[in-house]
Amino acid sequence: MAETYDADVIIAGAGMAGATLALALKSGGLTPILIDPIVFDAQLAPTFDGRASAIAFAAFRQWRTLGLAADIEPHAQRIEQILVTDGSSPGAAAGGPSPFYLRFDSGEIAERSEGEPLGYMLENRRTRAALAAAVGRAGIRVLAPAKVASVDFDPRAARVTLDDGQVLTAPLVVGAEGRGSVVRRAAGIGVVGWDYAQTGVVATVRLARPHLGVAHEYFLPGGPFAILPLTDDRASLVWTEPTARAAALKSARPEVFHAHLQRRFGDYLGEATLDGPVFSYPLSLQLAERLTGPRAALLGDAAHGIHPIAGQGLNLGLKGAAALAEVLVEASRLGEDIGSELVLERYARWRNFDTVMLAAATDVFTRLFSNDHPLLRLARGAGMAAVNRIAPARRFFMHDAGGALGDLPRLLRGEAL
Repeated sequence: MAETYDADVIIAGAGMAGATLALALKSGGLTPILIDPIVFDAQLAPTFDGRASAIAFAAFRQWRTLGLAADIEPHAQRIEQILVTDGSSPGAAAGGPSPFYLRFDSGEIAERSEGEPLGYMLENRRTRAALAAAVGRAGIRVLAPAKVASVDFDPRAARVTLDDGQVLTAPLVVGAEGRGSVVRRAAGIGVVGWDYAQTGVVATVRLARPHLGVAHEYFLPGGPFAILPLTDDRASLVWTEPTARAAALKSARPEVFHAHLQRRFGDYLGEATLDGPVFSYPLSLQLAERLTGPRAALLGDAAHGIHPIAGQGLNLGLKGAAALAEVLVEASRLGEDIGSELVLERYARWRNFDTVMLAAATDVFTRLFSNDHPLLRLARGAGMAAVNRIAPARRFFMHDAGGALGDLPRLLRGEAL
């Protein structure tokens, strides 16, 4: 007698990567279920997540293909230029401009990127709202608030037990519920990683002058300080500091925080005034030892949590969602068991190298730039200046950051499954 399943794929975690996967699977004819401890309405509150994310133009194509354009494009700010500066002084504007800098301009790759910018800046709550609306339109079943209590695997199914005792079965369960993934632990997949002893302080500010779509990143001894353009001449600040200093910064009185902010920020965009609460997020590296197990696959932060220095963490999860959806949809159309090791190995092979290499690169960048050693400063400055003078090198980095290099899943090329 054939096994009766509740869904084709059970996805633990209805965050940005998990919801994108659900939409992709549904577009390809599969039936997903999303499980999350927090209902969508709470995820959309301004106090839930103060971060904004740099979305690679290839990842943005995926969302357009999945029907999110009308909900997401009004809130997306094009990144037309990225200016990276290496500074030794505590204030970004102190001491004049550094001779060591990198400038990336979307105009240099416009022909090959079909006029796309370097990327898009989008507040996470706006992304969540667009995904929630699309999930509702698609009729995808969402169990929330609900939490995965345990997962059991047998040769034919994954059995997911929720904290209320409900049991769901499917050929495959996907762990997309963050770094503390219950699915990952149940599948016996370990993690490797370390803490950076740094915290990212995040705030949105309103600018006195237009930002013109330019993203700025200063590498300072305590960590990077990023000014990332948002719509309506606002900016998202990602202010990385050693943990103790960051805690003091977040708890400082508004006038004290503002004074420190202006010292870091400089005056080239005029005064920056806080527009909302201040958030903080501890920074660490965590990689799953494998992306798959028997009838289980990992996605997003459950698979890889990396330093935000290059702004690629969410893009890594979105690329993984596109690849996993494509593998599963194609396997289903061929009549294969989508939870089999043979099928899941295709996803693992596709994403392993890219994931490990990006994690290693961000780790090296973090250690190379979060210090004030004179020899390292000289070496990294010389490297930045060299890349800045070599147009093919600049274009390579821009295409890579835009997610347009390598073996791209169809959704990242703007093609439906």
